[in-house]
Amino acid sequence: MDILLIGVVAALASALTFFSGFGLGTILLAAFSLFFPVPVAVAATGLVHLLNNLFKGTLLRKRADWRTVLTFGAPAVPAAMLGAWLLAVLGHTPRMFEWNAFGASFGPTGAGLAVGALMMIFAVLELQPRFSGIRAPVRLMPLGGALTGFFGGLTGQQGALRSIFLLRAGLAPDRFIATGVMIAVLVDLSRLSTYAASFQASGLNPAGREALLMGVGTISAVAATFLAARRIEKVTVASLRSIVGGLMLLIGAALVAGLLGSGARA
Repeated sequence: MDILLIGVVAALASALTFFSGFGLGTILLAAFSLFFPVPVAVAATGLVHLLNNLFKGTLLRKRADWRTVLTFGAPAVPAAMLGAWLLAVLGHTPRMFEWNAFGASFGPTGAGLAVGALMMIFAVLELQPRFSGIRAPVRLMPLGGALTGFFGGLTGQQGALRSIFLLRAGLAPDRFIATGVMIAVLVDLSRLSTYAASFQASGLNPAGREALLMGVGTISAVAATFLAARRIEKVTVASLRSIVGGLMLLIGAALVAGLLGSGARA
């Protein structure tokens, strides 16, 4: 059942994020949080995200604006490592509070509380009509890279924030998508190098069930990306924002409550 769930969620989320530039990390994080602690769920999501973006990069690399990739990506790399390090630190905290229901005890760790709260904040912003119209000046692109990298490393959420800064770059829709993919690859490579320590500390067995779930998620996401690439010019970003925002709000609330990412204790 867990394999089917991860496969279906990864495929749907990958198709969604291909057009919007965000969404895969949000939705897949919820699925992985059903089975892993928050730091490991974020790291597992990051691995699938990276491999999926590498595949998208092979399809779209010729359409990317490499000057924008470098301007945005250079400050994003160290910021992503800092965010990932902070997530690892928060992941070793005890439950911040506990509550009981149906004979079990629930509660978030510091990582779950931080990631969930930030996701809810981003979700509220995402659901505001004015937020989708925000366009940061081009001169602030390095700042956008640093912010995107940090929050990408800490929560895995980077696409929506990245879009605010890229939308003023004057890129055609296909170049906008391709440029975002290449920036995401840089952020993912940076944060995964720091997540590796979190995998080991959390007892992740690279030859066990966790690796199987990540493999299923990666294959499903790549397959959905291949199909979505054939319809790249037929879907608008605006039609997807409310879906992603609503899911972020629900997932964030579940993480803050400790329903995801920390498990239940009898």
